[in-house]
This record gives sequence, C-alpha cells and structure tokens, in this order.
Amino acid sequence: MSTMRAVKNSREERGLRLMNRNGKMVFRVLALFLALLLVIGTIVMPIVFADTDDEAAGDEEYEANYDEEYYGRFRGEDISISVYNWGEYLSDGSDDLMDICEEFKELTGITVYYTNFATNEELYAKIKGGNTVYDVIFPSDYMVARMIEEDMLVPLDHGNIPNMIYIDPQFSDPEYDPGSRYSVPYTWNTVAIIYNKELVDEEPTSWDILWDEKYKGQILMFSNSRDAFAIACKKLGYSMNTESEEELREAAELLIEQKSLVQAYVMDQIFDKMENNEAAIAPYYAGDATLMMPYNENIAVAFPEEGTNLFIDAACIPKNSQHKEAAEMFINFLNEPNVAAENAEFIGYATPNLAAYALLDSEVQEDEAIYPPEYVIENSEQFIHLSEETNLLMDQLWTEVMAKGGSFVKWGLPPIAAILAIIIVKAVYKAKKRAAYRRMAEDL
Repeated sequence: MSTMRAVKNSREERGLRLMNRNGKMVFRVLALFLALLLVIGTIVMPIVFADTDDEAAGDEEYEANYDEEYYGRFRGEDISISVYNWGEYLSDGSDDLMDICEEFKELTGITVYYTNFATNEELYAKIKGGNTVYDVIFPSDYMVARMIEEDMLVPLDHGNIPNMIYIDPQFSDPEYDPGSRYSVPYTWNTVAIIYNKELVDEEPTSWDILWDEKYKGQILMFSNSRDAFAIACKKLGYSMNTESEEELREAAELLIEQKSLVQAYVMDQIFDKMENNEAAIAPYYAGDATLMMPYNENIAVAFPEEGTNLFIDAACIPKNSQHKEAAEMFINFLNEPNVAAENAEFIGYATPNLAAYALLDSEVQEDEAIYPPEYVIENSEQFIHLSEETNLLMDQLWTEVMAKGGSFVKWGLPPIAAILAIIIVKAVYKAKKRAAYRRMAEDL
C-alpha cells in the first residue's frame, strides 16, 4: 500500500475522479439494484471488476440511507474513539466530498480522534508498545496476519458490522485472515512505476529502470524495507516473500548498488517531488498517481513485467481498544455504500465494497491505476507474514543498505560533518575556558 499519501491543502483540480452528481433517479435505482444482485451472488464479479453500464455508473448522487436506530445507540454517552490510519486515507471534506469523521459524529454522537502513520512497521511498533490506545487501525494484509499471530487484535462481532454484506466475496475470506475474523477489507491496489513522460524516454516495462544510470539523481525509492526488498527480489526473479537468507542478501547488495542513483528515499514526499518535476521516476502505490496527475499532466503509470505487489489494507480493532462496539460501528459506517464511494473517490484506490463500486463514475471504474488490468493481477503477489527470523534479517540488511555509500554519502555526511564540527568547536571553547580559569586561580 500502501502508506502514506501526502496531505494536500486543496483537491479542487482532481478532475479525473470528480463525480457527475446530476443523474436521474432511474440510474440510482439501477445501480443499487445491481449492487444487491452482486451481494447475493446472482452476478459473479472477478477481482477485476466487470464493466458497469455507463448510464448506471457515475450518474448517482451519494444518497445516505442510515439506520438511525443502529447508529443512535451511544448518543448522549460522551464516547470517543481513536482512529490510526495512513495519511491521505480518509475523506476529510475536501473536493466537496464527505468529512467522514464529522458525518459519523453528527450521526452517532461519537467523537473521532484521527491520527496518521507512515508505514506498517511504524503502526506495528506503536501498537506493540501499548502506550497509546487506539480503537480502529488500518494495517496491510501481511501486517494483519502478523498482528493476529501475536494476539494484538480482537475478533470482530460481524453482527455489529452488518454492512459487511457489501464486501466482494473474493475479499471476504482472505488468506491473511480466514473468514475476516479480525479485519474488514478497506481498499486494495497495486505497486507500480510512476514516471514523468517528459523526463523518461519511453514507458518503463521493467524494474530495471530503477537501476538505469541514465536517470541518476532522478530516481526515488521506497523508504521502507518491505517494499524496497520486494522490488529488488522481483528484479532478481525471486518471490517478494522469500525467506532465503542468500536471496535476501543478494537483494540487499542490489539495493546498495542502486544507492548512488537514488535522489531520495521517500514515502509521502513523493507527491511534491513528482508533481513539481523534481524527480523522474519512482515505485509507488498506483492509485496515488491519480492524485498527482491533476497537478502534473506528464505523470503516468506503468506495470513491470517481472510482477508486482497487490495489497489489501483492512480495518481492525486492537486488543486494548476501550470502545469495541463503537469501533465496530465506525467500521460499519465506512461500508455504507455512499460513504465507501466518496471515500474511494477521495483515496484513489480500489474499493472492495460492491455497492460503492456501482456508484462510482465509469471513468474511475475504468482507470487502470485504480482497477488494474487482469494480466497485472495475475502477475502479482500479495505479501505474507514472514517469520520473525526473516523480519529481523531484513531489518538488519536494510540498516546496512541505508548506512553504505550512495545517497547516504551525499545526504548523510554533510549533517554528520556539521555535528562533528560543532562538537569540536564546543570542546575547544570549553578547554580554553578551563585554561583561563586555571590562570586566574594561579594569579590569586
């Protein structure tokens, strides 16, 4: 995924994903009827969603139809929940879309305290530390599996999340959480190569381009170990889930070789750099390219022939949550068709909610950065939870990658030199001061 989407002050120009809100009632009825058919299994829809009739898609307003009795259960109880999510990953009221936290508060009386993390590993460390209590979190697939294994999540009461009926059956029994006992799918997408057509000679077809000397100083790279190692492993022809020490060490050497070409290791910083022509090429989450395109018409997406990562981010409840039922209510609210549709439009990722998908504009449904072609999905892997030994090895190797040569010399040594200079100056000053005091004492 996923994380890890830059915070923007304005989204008014995000024309690729703006919805046509002037549809007729007949189209709303057709879309909702289609969604119901999909939910009960009358229509089988593959992971690459079937085309929706142009007249039935995108011409609906996002009408709310909330169960007031269900959502009013905690009114007057002064309850609040803490939500921990990726950046730019919940509709906040910009682009004339819903402010989900405020809408939920107005409906339920429950206040939402909302904060962000940048990587799955940051999320894991915060929850594992136990010093901060969260009620809803959004880890990616492999991290869900790890947190289940380490008893960090509480099982969900599906009876409190009735809108799970809208989740595509192909997402409702994932390998990382059989039966969705601990998680509800939130979004899905793939990792792709995002590039600037003016700065890159031709459409990339391979991860090799991230090691091309031609683009030295114009390449961005993931700043988290799991995504970086996945790309190196795919370039070498290995699985991104390899637990072979030999293969991981080979991948680390490849990442060290790349360092001299890399301008910066980034997550959210990619948005400003790509939008402002400060970099030419980067691996990142494909859906995020749709957020960059309105700000730079030269941004494009390519899928590497070696294969890539298909990821699912999911809503979960940590074991130390103080308000489990209110947290389940929030997860249910996220899966109201109108809410999920507006949220999907805001985020730019694919939604696993079939009723929400039916409400999306056909231009969004057909955007390959959001809903990738079948050949891309067939050539993709999902991350799985690796053994503790493998995680430790990868962390160790990543530390070595960051500490050696390349961009570290360019960006790391000047600050270190400056710090050392300050230390030396202070030491000299203190030595001179002590000598002066000694002379004064001798004179007395």
